[in-house]
Amino acid sequence: MRYDIKKLLEEKKPIIDATIEKWVPRKINMEWLERICGNARYEFDLEIIQKTVIDPFWDFLDRGGKRWRPYLFLLVTEALGAKPEEYLDLVLIPEIVHNASIIVDDIEDNSEFRRGKPCLHKIFGVDVAINTGNWMYFFPLIPLFKNREKFGKEKFQKILEVYIQEMNNIHFGQAMDIGWHKGWGKEITVEKYLQMCAFKTGTLARMSAKIAAICAGASDEVVEKLGHFAESIGIAFQIQDDILNISESELARKKGGIGEDITEGKRTLMVIYTLQNASKEDAQRLEEILNMHTKDEKLIKEAIEIMKKYNAIEFAKNFARELVKKTWEEVEKLLPESEAKQKLKAFSQFLIERDV
Repeated sequence: MRYDIKKLLEEKKPIIDATIEKWVPRKINMEWLERICGNARYEFDLEIIQKTVIDPFWDFLDRGGKRWRPYLFLLVTEALGAKPEEYLDLVLIPEIVHNASIIVDDIEDNSEFRRGKPCLHKIFGVDVAINTGNWMYFFPLIPLFKNREKFGKEKFQKILEVYIQEMNNIHFGQAMDIGWHKGWGKEITVEKYLQMCAFKTGTLARMSAKIAAICAGASDEVVEKLGHFAESIGIAFQIQDDILNISESELARKKGGIGEDITEGKRTLMVIYTLQNASKEDAQRLEEILNMHTKDEKLIKEAIEIMKKYNAIEFAKNFARELVKKTWEEVEKLLPESEAKQKLKAFSQFLIERDV
């Protein structure tokens, strides 16, 4: 049976968004602040917190996004025989942390646009955007702590350990990415790129799947293997993102134009493959353009043409497909036959074949 994953994501999005809004209302009041922060020793400034945290938060969340990480969480939970609705509050963890990482990422990359609008720091200022993003790294733990008796001590502890580990990982992944597009990296290999993706994009997918498996009561072995599968999905998703960034895609237009990754000097899988396989002249020219951090369309097109010359895009597409196929084979036998299992397989394929 074929599944329309795009449609399924659209159907789940309102449920996920409603859960987020349950925990972060669009208009906060003193009762909410006291429930989240405890009683004020002196006096809360409700108006300022609304303007400098909640309003930027919803400005960003309302821009859209696929919500695929929380959907992955729900799919894995169901595929392991648990009831996703019992753990719905935990969809906040992958989704809010993901959006936080984008807000901070855009500041670090000096990006102009995100999801069809100016980046959050361009609207509210760098200080507000950093503070909001940092708050978003920690707030998703509130539903976990508020529900800890329901989850039980063992599950609570395991989920917390996964969260702490993955929050470390995501920052190391970003550190590698930043260092490379500053031109600091030496001998950037495919393996180093994959580790960067595993730490960066793979982290939140891995976190989603591992927490879902813990909620479903899976063994440590199953938790780790499903985490590995989800990590591969995340890496493949990043590879496809990189491909779309240098193509005539809706994603590129929403981010501010074709080749933004070239402007940022990012060492994508396609760049690394090209540098390893190109002539000395072409490799040097590609490096030169990346190190310019140029917005010149002619130079960006030249860099893309060099990559196309060495079939780097085809290499990246095939690599992503094989990566997901191989790790799916590892977990397929661990999951009982069900509709959720088939949706999970279709979902992984959708992420690497999407055009937006």
